[in-house]
Amino acid sequence: MKMLEGKVAIVTGASGGIGRAIVKVLSEDGCAIVGFNFTPSFDASGYTEYIVDVTDRSAVENAVKSVLENFGRIDFLINNAGITKDNLVYRMSYEDWDSVINTNLTGAFNMIKATIRELVKNEGVIINISSVVGLEGNVGQVNYSASKAGLIGLTKSLAKEFGKKNLRVNAIAPGFIETPMTERLSGEIKKVALEKISMRRFGKPEEVAKLVKFLIVDGTYINGQVIVIDGGMEL
Repeated sequence: MKMLEGKVAIVTGASGGIGRAIVKVLSEDGCAIVGFNFTPSFDASGYTEYIVDVTDRSAVENAVKSVLENFGRIDFLINNAGITKDNLVYRMSYEDWDSVINTNLTGAFNMIKATIRELVKNEGVIINISSVVGLEGNVGQVNYSASKAGLIGLTKSLAKEFGKKNLRVNAIAPGFIETPMTERLSGEIKKVALEKISMRRFGKPEEVAKLVKFLIVDGTYINGQVIVIDGGMEL
């Protein structure tokens, strides 16, 4: 029997680079995966896809109810959905601030709010995908940085609130990972980023996904932590 046989995970942003890798790693170990995506994926193999805007509370609540009706349980929640709308502050619109905060931070809260009773009942695991930018900040990313820093505060507070119920909540803070989002960056930006990384390479989505699996399967006494996975970028 596979290690996660009979367990059910919801992964938001399942069609992205990191999300897709998480789906693959967990499903290989027998976990049933439900992916909440904003738009339909070209390839939803390995998981059951729901089209859900995580900023829409009613949509999230209805989708979670449907998951429970169809799968009978929810054991793990991986808040991975995220967007960027970078700009310097004096050029950043209020709309760009709101949309990033609402998707990256409020969206995660909406997911937690809708699933928390079921996760507590099953002594489950919540993993919030934050970023090293949430720890260190970055020029031109005040909205993204604030959203990812907010996820860290959310993680620590939830861990304190629900630890006594054996619900574990942790955050992962990736550095520069090779995903469709980072592929859009210019060659010059990538060059500068690479020079900051002591390992002199970018991370792979599978490396983040394996950390997710570790926290679910083996990290049974890890709670309220932020695990940085950046190849030594922020030393």
